[in-house]
Amino acid sequence: MRILLVEDDEMIGRAACAALRAEHYAVDWVRDGEAAALALRAEAYDLVLLDLGLPRRDGLDVLRGLRAAGSAVPVLVATARDAVADRIAGLDAGADDYVVKPYDTDELLARIRALIRRSLGQAEPVYRHKGVSLNPATREASVDGRPVALSSREWAVLEPLLARPGVIYSRAQLESKLYGWKEDISSNAVEVYVHGLRKKLGSDLIQTVRGLGYVVPKT
Repeated sequence: MRILLVEDDEMIGRAACAALRAEHYAVDWVRDGEAAALALRAEAYDLVLLDLGLPRRDGLDVLRGLRAAGSAVPVLVATARDAVADRIAGLDAGADDYVVKPYDTDELLARIRALIRRSLGQAEPVYRHKGVSLNPATREASVDGRPVALSSREWAVLEPLLARPGVIYSRAQLESKLYGWKEDISSNAVEVYVHGLRKKLGSDLIQTVRGLGYVVPKT
């Protein structure tokens, strides 16, 4: 999954990036509101982690603009503004959840997982399909109850496919889950990871739709 981190504090931003990448999220980090608005117009994200007190453009204004444009991407506001009125303003502007700094990293990650599940229409915290199980909270995968070790890149490819059976993801869409802006993308990266997943999880779990991309069939 790909996350846009909007945070102007260098120390907090670095810590958040490290925590998110340790959980196998692809992360793009911007440090002001104008850069955030540009990134949101240019890229598709699975979640936005948004500070409010930003240079150049306030976070609430970024959020209102995002919702006015019709985007339903989950937004988790993370800010030092801890007054009740500030929390209400953030939620009324379109935020899906709100945490106050300094936040506990484990709680932050749990809230992110919950928001992503909700955006995918997934109530259960574990993805299950045809004997394959993925637990985003524990990063455990299994086939018919047998644990399977997945690399972070394999996980990044499999999670969106397994979370939405029947939805075709193009190679470009899957690449966006794998890499942030400054990371090099090999021309056959997705194919390599899909091949590895088929060997570990079964050749019929992920199917190629010629000319379109990849899908985990519903049935």
